This record gives sequence, C-alpha cells and structure tokens, in this order.
Amino acid sequence: MKKKPLLLGSMLTTMVVLLAACGSNSSSSSKSQSMTRMVKDVIQTMDPAQATDVISGQTLQDTTAGLLRFKGKTLEPDLASKKPTVSKDQKTYTFTIRKGAKWSDGKEITAQDFVYSWQRAADPKTKSEYSYIFSGIKNADDVIAGKKDPSTMGVKAEGKYKLVVTLDRVMPYFQKMITLQTFNPVEKSVVKKYGSKFGTASKYITASGPYKLTNWNGSNNTWTEVKNKSYWNAKNVKLDKIKTTVVKDTSTAVNLFQSNKLDDAVISGDTATQMKNDKSYKTMVQGRTTYLEMEQKKVPAFKNQKIRQALSLSINRTQFINKVLGDGSRPVYTILPYKSMYSSDGTDIAAAATKGVKQYNDYDLSKAKQLFKEGMKEAGLTSFSFTITSDDTDAAKSTTEYLQNAFEKLSSSDAKVTVKTKSVPFKTRITLSEQHNFDMVVSGWQGDFPDAISFLDLETTGNSYNFGQWSNAEYDKYVQASKTTDATSTSKRWDDLVKATQILAKDNGVIPLYQTGEAHLTNTKISNYDYGPNNMIDMESVTKK
Repeated sequence: MKKKPLLLGSMLTTMVVLLAACGSNSSSSSKSQSMTRMVKDVIQTMDPAQATDVISGQTLQDTTAGLLRFKGKTLEPDLASKKPTVSKDQKTYTFTIRKGAKWSDGKEITAQDFVYSWQRAADPKTKSEYSYIFSGIKNADDVIAGKKDPSTMGVKAEGKYKLVVTLDRVMPYFQKMITLQTFNPVEKSVVKKYGSKFGTASKYITASGPYKLTNWNGSNNTWTEVKNKSYWNAKNVKLDKIKTTVVKDTSTAVNLFQSNKLDDAVISGDTATQMKNDKSYKTMVQGRTTYLEMEQKKVPAFKNQKIRQALSLSINRTQFINKVLGDGSRPVYTILPYKSMYSSDGTDIAAAATKGVKQYNDYDLSKAKQLFKEGMKEAGLTSFSFTITSDDTDAAKSTTEYLQNAFEKLSSSDAKVTVKTKSVPFKTRITLSEQHNFDMVVSGWQGDFPDAISFLDLETTGNSYNFGQWSNAEYDKYVQASKTTDATSTSKRWDDLVKATQILAKDNGVIPLYQTGEAHLTNTKISNYDYGPNNMIDMESVTKK
C-alpha cells in the first residue's frame, strides 16, 4: 500500500520471534490445504483507514473485501455483483452490492457500509494518512481539509444494494484504484463498539473477505488466517489456513524452509545467489521501487541539484543489485517500476520516461566527481556530512553500507563528504520519515494500483509522503493536468505523466535505486502464489496440492 510506503508501498523490516507452533503444518498432507509463510515485519494495524504498510495491506487483502478484486491480472466483481454502470461523462459509477454478502459475524453487508467507511476514512478526525486517495470523489478534497462534513461526499446508498459514487473529475484509473484496501468497508457497529481498540487485535475486528484473522494481539510476530465461511465466495477459497511468522534473517528463513516449517521463504544476498538452481527458487517481481529521499531543510547541501545528481551518478546500480541484493531486482532510473502501466500501443511508461533521462541517474563516477566539486563550490561548501537512515534488516544494512562507500568516493582534497548509517525498526523509520527527522532515508513505494499516478502523486508539493519535501512547480502542473484537464485524453494524460516523471528524475527530487524482485523459496506444492497488478497476492486463489 504505497499500499504502499512501501508503505503499501512495501517494505524491508523488523523483529523476529519464532514460536514453535509456527509452520507446524507446512509439512502436513495436501488434504489440510494449510500454508505457512513469512513476512519481514509485524502487522501495524487492521483498520483499512489506517493501514499504510504492505504487511497490513496484504493481511487486509486476505481478510476484507472491496467492490472489485484482482483475480490474477483480471479485475472482477467482489462485493459488487457486477462491474459498475458508468455515466457518459465518466463521473458517476453505480455499483450493485451482492445480495447475501455477510460479515464474519453473520450480519449483512450493504451499500451503507461503504458509505460509512469511505466517509470515515476521509474524515480528518480519523487521521488517515491515506485520506488523500479519496481526492477526485465529489467534495472529498473539502472533507479531507475539514471544510465540509463527510456526509457531503459523493458516495450515496440508494436502498440496501445500490451504491452511487459521483466524481469531481474524470479518473480513468478509478476502478483499479478502489481495489486498495482503504476502500474496503468496516462494520460500523464494531467500530463504535471498540472505539480506539478497533483494528488493534483480531478480537476487535470482523472480516468480509476470504479469511478471518486469529491469534493476533496487535504486536505478536505470528498470526493465523482461517477460511471465512461467511465470505460470499467461500466455496472457491482453496486454503483452509494460512500461518504467518515474522522472519528477519535470511539464514533463519532458509533453515525454516528446509526443515519444512515454512512453505515460502524470502531470501536475498549471497544466499539468494547460491539458491538460484534450487527447484524451489523463484523470483516474484513487484510493482515497487526503492529510492532515496533527501531532507533539504536539514541538510542545505541537498538543495544543490549538482550535488544530488552527483550522489545518484556515484551509484553503480547493476553492481549493487548483483553483489548486495542478488534477488532478481532490476535497476531503475526514474521513480516508476516497469510493467505497471502501458500505452494503447503497448509501450511501457517506465521505459518511455527513462529514454530521455537515464543519463541523470546512470553510473558515471568521473562525471559524478566533477558535478560534486561544482555543486560544492556553488553551495559555498568544502565539506558536509549526513546520515543515511534505513530499516534494520540484513538487506537494508547492506544497502546503506554500499551507499556509504559509493558516496564517499566523491570526496577530494577540496570537496569532502562524510556519510554515516543508521538502522532502525521499520515502524521507527516510517515515524522519522513522517516527521522529516532524517538527512537521507531509504524509502520505497509499492503501487496501490497499476497506474503511474500512484507514484507521481507522492512527490507533489505538500503530499504527506513527500518526505524529502522536494518541490517543483512544473512537476506539480503536469501531475495536476493528468488528473484534470487532460484526464479524458489518453494521449495527453500519457504525455503529462511521462513529462512529470522525467522532471523528477532530471532534478533528482528522489534518487531511484531499483525495482524489487523478491527471491523466494516456495514449496513446489504451492500454486498461484504471485503478485497481481495491485502488488498483492491473491491468497483466495492459492492452492497446495
């Protein structure tokens, strides 16, 4: 999420505590249809309005349902009984809620549940970091800003089963966007009953999706999802149980996999390289990029474009991926991942944008040193220092060590840079980022839906996820045009998105590093276990022979 940063983006992360019960069914017979998997962090929240990280996002993907859901690469109805009816001006969407759909407590799911949930998420009192995602729905901007009551939003229930959504502007990506878990309904009576406890433990939530969450107390490193018999499509949910444990260390992950305590293990670095010929090895490519953000207000040197560009040009991305990650990731030269959005003739937008700006982020140490000297002179500096903040996983620590070494190669007798590293738990890194309490931070974003705007919106002036507080009026202009005046023109909108991407890359508003390719060891009995267009695994379709 951000989904997400990475946040749904997406992220590298935290603590490991392995309980003996975890994975005990991994080696069980196929009849049990039970799977044990690992993640790299704990669940942050099970409130769809509050979730911003990929771990929470995936768990919500499993346990909650929205109007539509990606099945493989196809967008299909979920709690909606069919695709929406769309008005001629493309501003009104009418959904029919599936009759008989129920919450896990047996109560019926209605159109009013969506109205309540969307209004709640957009209401500034909820303090949702994802409230901005409702922008484009009628009056949502004013609701988010506290200027209008949530009841004025363009989402209305007409009877129990008809949901009408009215937009302020045309949003070509609207149907894909609402697969994001922020748009999934919550049960009003449960929210009211538990208040601030809602979403903080499995006993304080109800499920509307394929699975129900159990054995989660809000902070533990293991949890279980069991098949939700109340889900409208329960008969087609293949797995009866999914057990998840947090594993931080690659060697631990491999040991657990080889001892049949994990059906799926995420690996990286030398371990991933060594395991490439194993029959269980696979690479799962994500629509997620990792990049560096620089807090220009804390480190004045970062205000100089030549210094930012020098830092980017000093990074040998291919070497870094091969030597440090070893997981099938690929270099990127803009903030956009490949294979996330295509033109009508099949052109990849990341490839199209990269053509004109690769030289600003491709490895060239000689040019980097020259620009660094020039930039330091322009900034009136002979030396400066900064700290790179990252998560505390093995891969994250190795990343900052590599970057530290690359950046310090820019130093000369008359222009010196000193780099330190700081590793913190994922949750701490996010907090520091949101508070702008860092010099440089390793950030990332996992697309909330397959459209470039999911990434480009992040770096607009004032966006809550623009952690480095970079600002460029021309960039803002193109992003805004893609969402307003040019929204109904496929070609003009495409040009706006490409130009905005290139401005960000050329100005080095962020320094792009790589698109994530996760290396996995996956039980060969497991099928359909891969990321979909919304960067989530459709666990409803996963099977174990």
